[in-house]
Amino acid sequence: MDELNRQDADEDLATATNRRMLQVSFGYIDRVTEHVIVVYQQERDHWLLSQTATRATRAARVRDILTEKDVDLNWAEPALGYRLLQHHLGLVAWLPTLTGGGEGLARLHRITNEIAQELGCSARPLFVPRDAILSWAWLPLGSHSDVSWKQLSNMVEHSDPSVHVCAGCVGYGVEGFRSTHRQAVRTQELAAVANPAPQFTDFSHVGPALMATNVGDMRAWVWGVLGPLAVDDENSARLRETVQIFLGAGCSYTATVSAQILHKNTVQYRIRKAEEILGYSVQQGHTDLEVALLAVEYLGSTLLRVSPA
Repeated sequence: MDELNRQDADEDLATATNRRMLQVSFGYIDRVTEHVIVVYQQERDHWLLSQTATRATRAARVRDILTEKDVDLNWAEPALGYRLLQHHLGLVAWLPTLTGGGEGLARLHRITNEIAQELGCSARPLFVPRDAILSWAWLPLGSHSDVSWKQLSNMVEHSDPSVHVCAGCVGYGVEGFRSTHRQAVRTQELAAVANPAPQFTDFSHVGPALMATNVGDMRAWVWGVLGPLAVDDENSARLRETVQIFLGAGCSYTATVSAQILHKNTVQYRIRKAEEILGYSVQQGHTDLEVALLAVEYLGSTLLRVSPA
């Protein structure tokens, strides 16, 4: 450009020169870009294949540990990249609907890492995809065995709203690795049939509801315990909630008033009304009533009648 100015080139020569410079520079850029794209695609395909193979191998190793009685730690831990002689928290995370392009697994992986960070895990969790919308995971807790379920629940509920997470109880060693996973899977089976499905569920809070393996049988039993109180409407829901808190507070009206921020007369009215509907004192069927209310709390309308009839 400087040389054209120095020679005071005419307009036609300047235009032709500029066109030629653009052709050379853009042609060069296009060739380099195309080459980079080809090489990148080849390397990405190779990486995806290796990742798939690694995941398949890890999943096979996990299945072996879950099913085999004797486990060689010298073989299992390097194969998993995960230490077994520590405390573990098993998770099952899933999405209710299928997503494309591997986006679902990326979201499940992300929330698993966020939970591990929230719990202060010093090592990476063991993440095992089951399909495009379901994953298993184990969080390495090291020597710690305490987990704040409230903290974990709040974290999940304020994260990706479409992801659901279930957790087992903390376990230690190989047997704990198995048991916390079994509990998380059982909890997920329960949560998956709930309506609406809770975003976070831990085994310790739904253990009694898991005693029933058949939802139809559980529904019939809940109807037998709750009677006309097992109706899916707002009034029955309010009465069930107050009775559940009342029983959990040791049948203390004062504690129930404090928990629900209601007037004592309102709590007393609800308890009397619930007893009229049930046909017996709420303290009379204490254990069965608590279990039935707990089941309804987590399975919702799945266990309820549409009408009192």
